[in-house]
Amino acid sequence: MTISAGDRLPDATLVRMGDDGPEQVVLADLLKGRKVAIFAVPGAFTPTCHSAHVPSFIRTREQFADKGVDEIVCISVNDPFVMRAWGGATGATDAGITMLSDAGSDFTRAIGMDFDAPPAGLMGRSKRYAMLAEDGKVAILQAEENPGQCEVSGGEALLAAM
Repeated sequence: MTISAGDRLPDATLVRMGDDGPEQVVLADLLKGRKVAIFAVPGAFTPTCHSAHVPSFIRTREQFADKGVDEIVCISVNDPFVMRAWGGATGATDAGITMLSDAGSDFTRAIGMDFDAPPAGLMGRSKRYAMLAEDGKVAILQAEENPGQCEVSGGEALLAAM
């Protein structure tokens, strides 16, 4: 079952790179009492993710802050080392976007947003989406029909829905 607006996000532990290596991030703790914009991508360094999706949240980060968003989080089914490198390459880390790894696709499967694209070598990956979570509950969810597009899930589109 795919998660919907009004649903509570499931318990999940994701991973980010810290100063001393990989660190676990308990999603419930990250979201508790906060307003967080979350966007997910099929893969780091893939064309649409790299050239459209991440840049849309870098461009709009100040507007999210103006609307009371405490943090912007990018989730991908990649390892935390790749997410750190990608955050550096795109400027997302410098822009203050939190890059989280769902390496085993556990969170992605739990919310029903997983897909496979064998011809592209993408297995157990995340569909492209953006959501606004308020205190762990999905307030807005905007998912793309086609993982190669970034229209309803971009930063500007999520802002417009708020």
